[in-house]
Amino acid sequence: MVRPPTVLTQTTTRVLEPSDLDAALEVLGREPVANAFVTSRVQVAGLDPWRLGGEMWGWYTDGELRSLCYAGANLVPVCATPDAVRAFADRARRTGRRCSSIVGPVEAAGLLWRLLEPHWGPARDVRSHQPLMTTEQPSAEIAADPLVRRVRKEEMDMIMPACVAMFTEEVGVSPLAGDGGLLYQARVAELVAAGRSFARFEDGKVVFKAEIGAATSRACQIQGVWVDPAFRGLGHSETGMAAVVAYALRDIAPVVSLYVNDFNTAARASYRRVGFREVGAFMSVLF
Repeated sequence: MVRPPTVLTQTTTRVLEPSDLDAALEVLGREPVANAFVTSRVQVAGLDPWRLGGEMWGWYTDGELRSLCYAGANLVPVCATPDAVRAFADRARRTGRRCSSIVGPVEAAGLLWRLLEPHWGPARDVRSHQPLMTTEQPSAEIAADPLVRRVRKEEMDMIMPACVAMFTEEVGVSPLAGDGGLLYQARVAELVAAGRSFARFEDGKVVFKAEIGAATSRACQIQGVWVDPAFRGLGHSETGMAAVVAYALRDIAPVVSLYVNDFNTAARASYRRVGFREVGAFMSVLF
């Protein structure tokens, strides 16, 4: 019997450089919704680690860039095949944990965590299935709250307590820990300045708020949805989200996305009423 010739495939992993920008954007563009967070950072900062806030690792097969992994405050696999994930896990294991979370599509992030858990574990929390939801149209069922608007720069003192409350409630730790909240406050201020922070105010307090945390020309991602506990159960999350979706579709991108914890059934039902549908799933590992 004549055996077929053996095909040799050469693979390598390396830190990308600014000259690799076009190739990286090509990979990111393959899944514009799932990759919105990383794409938005790269489009603004390029691939210089200092400006990007971390390294971008590239996985090559026969000289072609196939997969990426953003290694900054978050470790985020991008269009990562199982072989690429194994290579990224090996690099992450050797460099040691520098991130506060692993976040990404459930298959890649799940494999990455299984490979890293013996070295990095235990995690503070593992959210193994977070539905990724999208919409391309303003809500047909829920009327947008006319009092939800962009937050102004002079309203930072009002929006910050709501942002801190949301983060602490969602993540389980305060964003003020460590550096006193300087980095977190800078991020909130950045979104306010960009016109991507939205809220409904009553008597100087935030009733509802949300941000568009990532934005590209093809997709954007809503984050930080929060309603003051005193106003919950009154429909503000739905009418507020309908307003933010309308702003986003009109001014930012043709697809609006978010991801939500699968155990938050009330939020998932609310987002469905606003017009979102589930198109995939993310996973988050929190340290």
